[in-house]
Amino acid sequence: MGAPGILRSAVGHLERGDWQAAHALVQQDEDAPLYCWAHGIVHVMEGDLANARYWYGEAKRAFPKDYSVAAEIAALKAAL
Repeated sequence: MGAPGILRSAVGHLERGDWQAAHALVQQDEDAPLYCWAHGIVHVMEGDLANARYWYGEAKRAFPKDYSVAAEIAALKAAL
């Protein structure tokens, strides 16, 4: 499937609310910024905000003040 396909698949899982399936995919690359961003979204959906903030930092992204899961997923999808 390749890295872009794996990330697109993870985004699809996020859109469906299946953060567990997305988590399994985004853990495959813990260095790539887009994967780290997705990993942060996963942890927001899980309810682990401290871990989410860590992954946003790894992605070199500011953690949004007024967080919206849907908006973050849409922005990640657009960045692909």
